[in-house]
Amino acid sequence: MIDPTATHRAIDAVWRIESAKIIASVARMTRDVGLAEEIAQDALVAALEHWPGGGLPDNPAAWLMTTAKRRALDLLRARSLHDRKHGELEQDLLAQQADVVPDFVDGLDAARADDIGDDLLRLIFTACHPVLSTDARVALTLRLLGGLTVEEIARAYLANEATIAQRIVRAKKTLSAARVPFEVPQAAERAQRLASVLEVVYLIFNEGYSATAGSDWMRPALAEEALRLARTLAGLAPDEPEVHGLAALLELQASRLHARTDAAGRAVLLLDQDRSQWDRLLVRRGLAALEKAYELATRAGGIAGRYTLQAEIAACHARAATAGDTDWERIVAVYDALAQVAPSPVVELNRAVAVGMAFGPAAALPLVEALAADPALAAYPWLPSVHGDLLAKLGRGAEAREQFERAAALTRNERDRELLTGRARGL
Repeated sequence: MIDPTATHRAIDAVWRIESAKIIASVARMTRDVGLAEEIAQDALVAALEHWPGGGLPDNPAAWLMTTAKRRALDLLRARSLHDRKHGELEQDLLAQQADVVPDFVDGLDAARADDIGDDLLRLIFTACHPVLSTDARVALTLRLLGGLTVEEIARAYLANEATIAQRIVRAKKTLSAARVPFEVPQAAERAQRLASVLEVVYLIFNEGYSATAGSDWMRPALAEEALRLARTLAGLAPDEPEVHGLAALLELQASRLHARTDAAGRAVLLLDQDRSQWDRLLVRRGLAALEKAYELATRAGGIAGRYTLQAEIAACHARAATAGDTDWERIVAVYDALAQVAPSPVVELNRAVAVGMAFGPAAALPLVEALAADPALAAYPWLPSVHGDLLAKLGRGAEAREQFERAAALTRNERDRELLTGRARGL
Protein backbone atom coordinates (compact mmCIF):
# COMPACT_ATOMS: atom_id res chain seq x y z
CA MET A 1 0.00 0.00 0.00
CA ILE A 2 1.30 3.42 -0.99
CA ASP A 3 1.85 5.87 1.86
CA PRO A 4 0.75 9.32 0.56
CA THR A 5 2.63 11.13 3.32
CA ALA A 6 5.89 9.35 2.49
CA THR A 7 5.32 10.02 -1.21
CA HIS A 8 4.82 13.72 -0.59
CA ARG A 9 8.01 13.82 1.49
CA ALA A 10 9.86 12.12 -1.35
CA ILE A 11 8.45 14.61 -3.87
CA ASP A 12 9.56 17.49 -1.67
CA ALA A 13 13.07 16.05 -1.35
CA VAL A 14 13.42 15.38 -5.09
CA TRP A 15 12.12 18.83 -5.94
CA ARG A 16 14.54 20.55 -3.54
CA ILE A 17 17.46 18.72 -5.15
CA GLU A 18 16.39 18.78 -8.80
CA SER A 19 14.33 21.95 -9.28
CA ALA A 20 17.27 24.17 -10.22
CA LYS A 21 18.43 21.70 -12.87
CA ILE A 22 14.93 21.43 -14.30
CA ILE A 23 14.38 25.19 -14.40
CA ALA A 24 17.83 25.71 -15.93
CA SER A 25 17.29 23.12 -18.68
CA VAL A 26 13.84 24.47 -19.55
CA ALA A 27 15.16 28.04 -19.51
CA ARG A 28 17.70 27.02 -22.14
CA MET A 29 14.77 26.00 -24.34
CA THR A 30 12.46 28.93 -23.66
CA ARG A 31 15.06 31.65 -23.00
CA ASP A 32 12.72 32.94 -20.29
CA VAL A 33 13.51 32.22 -16.64
CA GLY A 34 10.03 33.13 -15.41
CA LEU A 35 8.34 30.90 -17.95
CA ALA A 36 10.80 28.11 -17.20
CA GLU A 37 9.88 28.21 -13.52
CA GLU A 38 6.16 28.06 -14.37
CA ILE A 39 6.72 25.02 -16.58
CA ALA A 40 8.82 23.33 -13.89
CA GLN A 41 6.04 24.00 -11.38
CA ASP A 42 3.57 22.38 -13.80
CA ALA A 43 5.77 19.26 -13.78
CA LEU A 44 5.74 19.32 -9.98
CA VAL A 45 1.94 19.55 -9.96
CA ALA A 46 1.81 16.58 -12.33
CA ALA A 47 3.98 14.60 -9.92
CA LEU A 48 1.72 15.53 -7.01
CA GLU A 49 -1.26 14.31 -9.03
CA HIS A 50 0.22 11.03 -10.27
CA TRP A 51 2.79 9.75 -7.79
CA PRO A 52 0.64 9.39 -4.63
CA GLY A 53 -1.67 7.01 -6.51
CA GLY A 54 0.76 5.26 -8.83
CA GLY A 55 3.86 5.29 -6.70
CA LEU A 56 7.26 6.86 -7.30
CA PRO A 57 8.74 6.23 -10.76
CA ASP A 58 12.06 4.42 -10.97
CA ASN A 59 13.84 7.69 -11.70
CA PRO A 60 11.86 10.58 -10.17
CA ALA A 61 14.34 13.23 -11.33
CA ALA A 62 14.16 12.04 -14.94
CA TRP A 63 10.35 11.92 -14.74
CA LEU A 64 10.18 15.55 -13.63
CA MET A 65 12.76 16.70 -16.19
CA THR A 66 11.06 14.85 -19.03
CA THR A 67 7.61 16.13 -18.10
CA ALA A 68 8.88 19.71 -17.92
CA LYS A 69 10.72 19.47 -21.24
CA ARG A 70 7.73 17.96 -22.99
CA ARG A 71 5.52 20.78 -21.73
CA ALA A 72 8.10 23.30 -22.91
CA LEU A 73 8.20 21.67 -26.34
CA ASP A 74 4.41 21.72 -26.56
CA LEU A 75 4.43 25.41 -25.72
CA LEU A 76 7.16 26.17 -28.25
CA ARG A 77 5.31 24.23 -30.95
CA ALA A 78 2.11 26.15 -30.21
CA ARG A 79 4.01 29.40 -30.43
CA SER A 80 5.71 28.43 -33.66
CA LEU A 81 2.38 27.53 -35.25
CA HIS A 82 0.85 30.74 -34.03
CA ASP A 83 3.72 32.79 -35.45
CA ARG A 84 3.77 30.76 -38.69
CA LYS A 85 7.50 30.34 -38.43
CA HIS A 86 7.76 26.64 -39.08
CA GLY A 87 11.15 26.19 -40.69
CA GLU A 88 13.75 27.57 -38.29
CA LEU A 89 11.75 26.87 -35.14
CA GLU A 90 10.93 23.30 -36.15
CA GLN A 91 14.63 22.57 -36.64
CA ASP A 92 15.34 24.06 -33.21
CA LEU A 93 12.54 22.01 -31.65
CA LEU A 94 13.83 18.80 -33.18
CA ALA A 95 17.35 19.56 -31.96
CA GLN A 96 16.11 20.26 -28.44
CA GLN A 97 13.84 17.21 -28.47
CA ALA A 98 16.93 15.07 -28.99
CA ASP A 99 17.90 15.90 -25.41
CA VAL A 100 14.59 14.67 -24.00
CA VAL A 101 14.31 11.21 -22.49
CA PRO A 102 11.69 9.37 -24.55
CA ASP A 103 10.27 7.41 -21.62
CA PHE A 104 10.43 7.27 -17.84
CA VAL A 105 13.13 4.61 -17.69
CA ASP A 106 15.39 4.10 -14.71
CA GLY A 107 19.00 4.96 -15.34
CA LEU A 108 18.29 7.59 -17.98
CA ASP A 109 18.86 11.25 -17.31
CA ALA A 110 16.87 14.00 -18.96
CA ALA A 111 19.95 15.79 -20.24
CA ARG A 112 23.66 15.25 -20.51
CA ALA A 113 25.66 16.07 -17.40
CA ASP A 114 27.69 18.76 -19.18
CA ASP A 115 24.48 20.39 -20.44
CA ILE A 116 23.10 20.38 -16.90
CA GLY A 117 26.26 22.04 -15.62
CA ASP A 118 26.20 24.70 -18.32
CA ASP A 119 22.51 25.36 -17.76
CA LEU A 120 22.93 25.72 -14.00
CA LEU A 121 25.77 28.17 -14.51
CA ARG A 122 23.58 30.17 -16.91
CA LEU A 123 20.76 30.17 -14.35
CA ILE A 124 23.06 31.38 -11.56
CA PHE A 125 24.39 34.24 -13.68
CA THR A 126 20.86 35.17 -14.76
CA ALA A 127 19.32 35.13 -11.28
CA CYS A 128 22.19 37.25 -9.94
CA HIS A 129 22.23 39.77 -12.79
CA PRO A 130 23.21 43.29 -11.62
CA VAL A 131 20.09 44.73 -13.28
CA LEU A 132 18.25 43.42 -10.20
CA SER A 133 18.48 44.91 -6.72
CA THR A 134 20.44 42.93 -4.13
CA ASP A 135 17.23 41.92 -2.32
CA ALA A 136 15.70 40.74 -5.59
CA ARG A 137 18.81 38.74 -6.50
CA VAL A 138 18.80 37.02 -3.10
CA ALA A 139 15.09 36.15 -3.25
CA LEU A 140 15.24 34.93 -6.86
CA THR A 141 18.35 32.84 -6.21
CA LEU A 142 16.77 31.14 -3.20
CA ARG A 143 13.62 30.51 -5.23
CA LEU A 144 15.18 29.23 -8.47
CA LEU A 145 18.41 27.66 -7.27
CA GLY A 146 17.57 26.80 -3.68
CA GLY A 147 14.11 25.46 -4.39
CA LEU A 148 12.76 27.34 -1.37
CA THR A 149 9.10 28.29 -1.28
CA VAL A 150 7.99 31.90 -0.92
CA GLU A 151 6.86 31.04 2.61
CA GLU A 152 10.31 29.66 3.51
CA ILE A 153 12.11 32.71 2.13
CA ALA A 154 9.75 35.06 3.94
CA ARG A 155 10.19 33.16 7.21
CA ALA A 156 13.98 33.18 6.86
CA TYR A 157 14.10 36.93 6.35
CA LEU A 158 11.21 37.79 8.68
CA ALA A 159 9.39 39.37 5.75
CA ASN A 160 5.80 39.35 4.59
CA GLU A 161 5.04 36.55 2.11
CA ALA A 162 3.31 38.97 -0.24
CA THR A 163 6.38 41.19 -0.22
CA ILE A 164 8.69 38.29 -1.12
CA ALA A 165 6.30 37.05 -3.81
CA GLN A 166 6.09 40.51 -5.37
CA ARG A 167 9.87 40.84 -5.22
CA ILE A 168 10.32 37.59 -7.11
CA VAL A 169 7.67 38.44 -9.70
CA ARG A 170 9.18 41.88 -10.28
CA ALA A 171 12.64 40.34 -10.60
CA LYS A 172 11.49 37.97 -13.34
CA LYS A 173 9.69 40.78 -15.14
CA THR A 174 12.78 42.98 -14.90
CA LEU A 175 14.96 40.26 -16.43
CA SER A 176 12.46 39.83 -19.25
CA ALA A 177 12.07 43.57 -19.89
CA ALA A 178 15.84 44.07 -19.88
CA ARG A 179 16.18 41.16 -22.33
CA VAL A 180 18.83 39.58 -20.13
CA PRO A 181 20.21 36.66 -22.16
CA PHE A 182 20.19 33.20 -20.65
CA GLU A 183 23.92 32.66 -20.97
CA VAL A 184 27.24 32.71 -19.18
CA PRO A 185 28.71 36.14 -19.98
CA GLN A 186 31.84 36.47 -22.06
CA ALA A 187 35.20 36.86 -20.33
CA ALA A 188 35.15 40.66 -20.41
CA GLU A 189 31.90 40.79 -18.43
CA ARG A 190 32.26 37.60 -16.44
CA ALA A 191 34.37 39.01 -13.60
CA GLN A 192 31.82 41.72 -12.78
CA ARG A 193 28.92 39.30 -13.03
CA LEU A 194 30.74 36.65 -11.00
CA ALA A 195 31.24 39.20 -8.23
CA SER A 196 27.46 39.65 -8.11
CA VAL A 197 26.90 35.89 -7.95
CA LEU A 198 29.40 35.44 -5.12
CA GLU A 199 27.96 38.39 -3.21
CA VAL A 200 24.46 36.87 -3.27
CA VAL A 201 25.67 33.50 -1.95
CA TYR A 202 27.76 35.30 0.68
CA LEU A 203 24.79 37.41 1.84
CA ILE A 204 22.55 34.34 2.08
CA PHE A 205 25.13 32.56 4.22
CA ASN A 206 25.67 35.58 6.47
CA GLU A 207 21.96 35.86 7.19
CA GLY A 208 21.93 32.18 8.11
CA TYR A 209 25.10 32.38 10.21
CA SER A 210 24.11 35.52 12.11
CA ALA A 211 20.46 36.52 11.70
CA THR A 212 19.85 40.24 11.32
CA ALA A 213 16.62 40.22 13.30
CA GLY A 214 14.19 37.96 15.13
CA SER A 215 14.40 35.51 18.01
CA ASP A 216 16.94 33.10 16.48
CA TRP A 217 20.65 33.86 16.57
CA MET A 218 21.18 31.71 13.48
CA ARG A 219 19.11 30.30 10.64
CA PRO A 220 21.06 27.11 9.80
CA ALA A 221 18.85 26.21 6.82
CA LEU A 222 19.90 29.40 5.04
CA ALA A 223 23.56 28.81 5.85
CA GLU A 224 23.33 25.24 4.55
CA GLU A 225 21.59 26.44 1.37
CA ALA A 226 24.34 28.98 0.72
CA LEU A 227 26.98 26.34 1.36
CA ARG A 228 25.28 24.05 -1.17
CA LEU A 229 25.21 26.87 -3.73
CA ALA A 230 28.90 27.62 -3.12
CA ARG A 231 29.83 23.97 -3.63
CA THR A 232 27.74 23.84 -6.80
CA LEU A 233 29.41 26.99 -8.10
CA ALA A 234 32.87 25.58 -7.33
CA GLY A 235 32.03 22.55 -9.44
CA LEU A 236 30.66 24.66 -12.29
CA ALA A 237 33.48 27.24 -12.33
CA PRO A 238 36.51 25.21 -11.19
CA ASP A 239 39.11 27.66 -12.51
CA GLU A 240 37.88 30.76 -10.66
CA PRO A 241 40.01 31.44 -7.52
CA GLU A 242 37.36 33.45 -5.67
CA VAL A 243 34.74 30.76 -6.18
CA HIS A 244 36.96 28.40 -4.19
CA GLY A 245 37.76 31.22 -1.77
CA LEU A 246 34.06 31.67 -1.01
CA ALA A 247 33.55 27.92 -0.72
CA ALA A 248 36.47 27.77 1.72
CA LEU A 249 35.08 30.62 3.80
CA LEU A 250 31.63 29.07 4.04
CA GLU A 251 32.94 25.59 4.84
CA LEU A 252 35.11 26.96 7.65
CA GLN A 253 32.42 29.21 9.07
CA ALA A 254 29.80 26.45 8.84
CA SER A 255 32.09 24.13 10.80
CA ARG A 256 31.32 26.20 13.92
CA LEU A 257 27.54 26.28 13.64
CA HIS A 258 26.85 23.61 16.28
CA ALA A 259 29.15 25.31 18.79
CA ARG A 260 27.65 28.80 18.42
CA THR A 261 24.77 28.18 20.86
CA ASP A 262 24.54 26.33 24.16
CA ALA A 263 21.92 23.79 25.23
CA ALA A 264 19.51 26.62 26.08
CA GLY A 265 19.96 28.27 22.71
CA ARG A 266 22.03 31.13 24.09
CA ALA A 267 24.78 32.63 21.93
CA VAL A 268 28.34 31.41 22.51
CA LEU A 269 31.05 33.73 21.17
CA LEU A 270 34.00 32.42 19.18
CA LEU A 271 36.60 32.52 21.95
CA ASP A 272 34.26 30.72 24.36
CA GLN A 273 33.23 27.90 22.03
CA ASP A 274 33.95 24.24 22.68
CA ARG A 275 36.18 23.52 19.70
CA SER A 276 35.60 19.80 19.98
CA GLN A 277 32.12 20.58 18.60
CA TRP A 278 33.55 22.10 15.44
CA ASP A 279 32.92 19.89 12.42
CA ARG A 280 36.38 18.65 11.43
CA LEU A 281 35.17 17.36 8.05
CA LEU A 282 34.01 20.86 7.12
CA VAL A 283 37.31 22.26 8.39
CA ARG A 284 39.25 19.88 6.14
CA ARG A 285 37.04 20.74 3.18
CA GLY A 286 37.51 24.43 3.87
CA LEU A 287 41.28 24.21 4.14
CA ALA A 288 41.45 22.20 0.90
CA ALA A 289 39.29 24.77 -0.91
CA LEU A 290 41.48 27.58 0.46
CA GLU A 291 44.62 25.86 -0.84
CA LYS A 292 42.93 25.55 -4.24
CA ALA A 293 42.00 29.25 -4.22
CA TYR A 294 45.60 30.27 -3.51
CA GLU A 295 46.91 27.91 -6.17
CA LEU A 296 44.58 29.31 -8.84
CA ALA A 297 45.30 32.92 -7.85
CA THR A 298 49.04 32.30 -8.04
CA ARG A 299 48.71 30.53 -11.38
CA ALA A 300 46.78 33.51 -12.74
CA GLY A 301 49.48 35.88 -11.53
CA GLY A 302 47.08 37.76 -9.28
CA ILE A 303 46.59 38.34 -5.58
CA ALA A 304 44.14 36.68 -3.22
CA GLY A 305 40.63 38.14 -3.35
CA ARG A 306 38.29 39.24 -0.58
CA TYR A 307 36.68 35.83 0.01
CA THR A 308 40.01 33.99 -0.04
CA LEU A 309 41.43 36.43 2.52
CA GLN A 310 38.37 36.10 4.76
CA ALA A 311 38.74 32.33 4.46
CA GLU A 312 42.38 32.68 5.56
CA ILE A 313 41.21 34.49 8.70
CA ALA A 314 38.68 31.72 9.38
CA ALA A 315 41.47 29.19 8.79
CA CYS A 316 43.63 30.86 11.45
CA HIS A 317 40.88 30.10 13.97
CA ALA A 318 40.33 26.59 12.60
CA ARG A 319 44.01 25.71 12.90
CA ALA A 320 44.17 26.83 16.56
CA ALA A 321 43.51 23.96 18.98
CA THR A 322 42.45 26.46 21.64
CA ALA A 323 41.48 30.13 21.61
CA GLY A 324 44.82 30.94 23.21
CA ASP A 325 46.69 29.35 20.29
CA THR A 326 45.17 31.75 17.76
CA ASP A 327 47.76 33.57 15.65
CA TRP A 328 46.29 37.05 16.04
CA GLU A 329 49.30 38.80 14.49
CA ARG A 330 48.76 36.75 11.35
CA ILE A 331 45.07 37.74 11.39
CA VAL A 332 46.01 41.43 11.64
CA ALA A 333 48.29 41.02 8.62
CA VAL A 334 45.51 39.35 6.62
CA TYR A 335 43.12 42.16 7.55
CA ASP A 336 45.74 44.61 6.26
CA ALA A 337 45.65 42.80 2.92
CA LEU A 338 41.86 42.64 2.97
CA ALA A 339 41.66 46.40 3.57
CA GLN A 340 43.63 46.88 0.35
CA VAL A 341 41.47 44.51 -1.71
CA ALA A 342 38.04 45.36 -0.28
CA PRO A 343 38.24 48.43 1.96
CA SER A 344 35.26 49.04 4.24
CA PRO A 345 34.54 50.36 7.75
CA VAL A 346 33.50 46.86 8.86
CA VAL A 347 36.86 45.44 7.75
CA GLU A 348 38.59 48.21 9.74
CA LEU A 349 36.47 47.40 12.80
CA ASN A 350 37.29 43.70 12.57
CA ARG A 351 40.96 44.57 12.12
CA ALA A 352 40.77 46.65 15.31
CA VAL A 353 39.43 43.62 17.17
CA ALA A 354 42.40 41.59 15.92
CA VAL A 355 44.81 44.38 16.91
CA GLY A 356 43.30 44.35 20.40
CA MET A 357 43.82 40.59 20.67
CA ALA A 358 47.35 40.71 19.29
CA PHE A 359 48.72 43.88 20.90
CA GLY A 360 46.31 44.74 23.72
CA PRO A 361 43.14 46.83 24.12
CA ALA A 362 45.06 50.11 24.45
CA ALA A 363 46.42 49.66 20.93
CA ALA A 364 42.96 48.99 19.49
CA LEU A 365 40.93 51.65 21.30
CA PRO A 366 42.05 54.66 19.16
CA LEU A 367 41.22 52.68 16.00
CA VAL A 368 37.68 52.01 17.20
CA GLU A 369 37.14 55.55 18.44
CA ALA A 370 38.18 56.88 15.03
CA LEU A 371 35.50 54.71 13.40
CA ALA A 372 32.78 56.22 15.59
CA ALA A 373 32.59 59.20 13.22
CA ASP A 374 31.96 57.00 10.16
CA PRO A 375 28.29 57.41 9.12
CA ALA A 376 28.30 53.91 7.59
CA LEU A 377 28.59 52.47 11.12
CA ALA A 378 26.13 54.83 12.82
CA ALA A 379 23.51 52.08 13.23
CA TYR A 380 25.93 49.14 13.34
CA PRO A 381 25.55 47.49 16.78
CA TRP A 382 28.96 45.82 16.74
CA LEU A 383 30.82 49.15 16.78
CA PRO A 384 29.66 50.08 20.32
CA SER A 385 29.94 46.41 21.28
CA VAL A 386 33.63 46.29 20.34
CA HIS A 387 34.12 49.71 21.94
CA GLY A 388 32.51 48.46 25.14
CA ASP A 389 34.64 45.32 25.19
CA LEU A 390 37.87 47.32 24.90
CA LEU A 391 36.77 49.78 27.59
CA ALA A 392 35.88 46.90 29.92
CA LYS A 393 39.32 45.34 29.44
CA LEU A 394 40.88 48.70 30.29
CA GLY A 395 38.90 48.89 33.52
CA ARG A 396 36.55 51.68 32.39
CA GLY A 397 33.40 49.87 33.46
CA ALA A 398 30.87 52.70 33.44
CA GLU A 399 31.80 53.76 29.92
CA ALA A 400 31.79 50.13 28.77
CA ARG A 401 28.31 49.57 30.19
CA GLU A 402 27.03 52.59 28.28
CA GLN A 403 28.45 51.23 25.03
CA PHE A 404 26.94 47.76 25.55
CA GLU A 405 23.54 49.31 26.29
CA ARG A 406 23.81 51.37 23.12
CA ALA A 407 24.70 48.27 21.11
CA ALA A 408 21.74 46.38 22.58
CA ALA A 409 19.41 49.19 21.56
CA LEU A 410 20.69 49.08 17.97
CA THR A 411 20.39 45.35 17.30
CA ARG A 412 17.18 43.81 15.94
CA ASN A 413 18.12 40.27 16.94
CA GLU A 414 16.75 39.13 20.30
CA ARG A 415 19.64 36.76 21.05
CA ASP A 416 22.18 39.50 20.31
CA ARG A 417 20.23 41.84 22.58
CA GLU A 418 20.29 39.29 25.39
CA LEU A 419 24.03 38.87 24.98
CA LEU A 420 24.72 42.61 24.97
CA THR A 421 22.43 43.46 27.87
CA GLY A 422 24.07 40.63 29.80
CA ARG A 423 27.49 42.19 29.18
CA ALA A 424 26.11 45.53 30.41
CA ARG A 425 24.62 43.99 33.56
CA GLY A 426 27.91 42.25 34.26
CA LEU A 427 29.51 45.67 34.61
